[in-house]
Amino acid sequence: MCRWIAYSGEPIFLQKLIADPENSLLSQSLHAREAKVETNGDGFGFGWYAHREVPGHYREILPAWNDENLRSLSGQIRSPMFFSHIRASTGTATNRSNCHPFVQGRWLFMHNGQVGSYDKVRRNLEAMIPDDLYCSRLGTTDSEALFLAACGFGLDEDPFGAVCAMIDDVLDIMDTAKATSPFRFTAAFADGNDIYAFRYSSDDQAPTLYHCKEDNCLLIVSEPLDEGERDWQAVPQGHAIIGNGKEGAPLIKKLKLRTRDKTPSRH
Repeated sequence: MCRWIAYSGEPIFLQKLIADPENSLLSQSLHAREAKVETNGDGFGFGWYAHREVPGHYREILPAWNDENLRSLSGQIRSPMFFSHIRASTGTATNRSNCHPFVQGRWLFMHNGQVGSYDKVRRNLEAMIPDDLYCSRLGTTDSEALFLAACGFGLDEDPFGAVCAMIDDVLDIMDTAKATSPFRFTAAFADGNDIYAFRYSSDDQAPTLYHCKEDNCLLIVSEPLDEGERDWQAVPQGHAIIGNGKEGAPLIKKLKLRTRDKTPSRH
């Protein structure tokens, strides 16, 4: 499974989190500590906000540990809000358009997880993307489809509600297709002001997610970047964390999903 970090706070060089910590994202690309797959070598990317409303982003198919551009760029780019992601593919091709984060308008998105039985549900999953956004789909991943579907559910107006509605519809599609694998969704969205991160799985085994709020910064990560230096707190399964580095403690909010019968594939 993939690993990622999201940051909001005082402007810092990306290198401070991507490369410098004991358990930096670069370290996790070779030796992830809390993932099913230790190595995340199917590409990487980062996205950042600076002087424009829309974010910039950089994506590459090389493993993060093997791209000299990553250290150079992360040592020069300074931002008050950025995402970075290292990819472990769940079956789709390793190419630049499949690397995270994804951008749509002012939104950044990255994902760690999977849509179970993707080959059975892919066509119906893509049908969730509105016609006016479908041309924005450049890759083949379930992650990008989920992002564009969430945009269609009203991400601009109600990010939390849009993502909950998207999750509900994905579960309906999987139920209809009798999918035997779970839907796992540990993901982050940002609009330049706030970060919205979600931790959900239909089988109660959601990929890990932690947060730390201190010194006017909010960090949300797949796994802690250090041991003991920061006060890392796990985000509960079935919850979202919403906040930024400027304001007080982030909001931890339970996902509002429709009540449904449990199926064997979700245990």
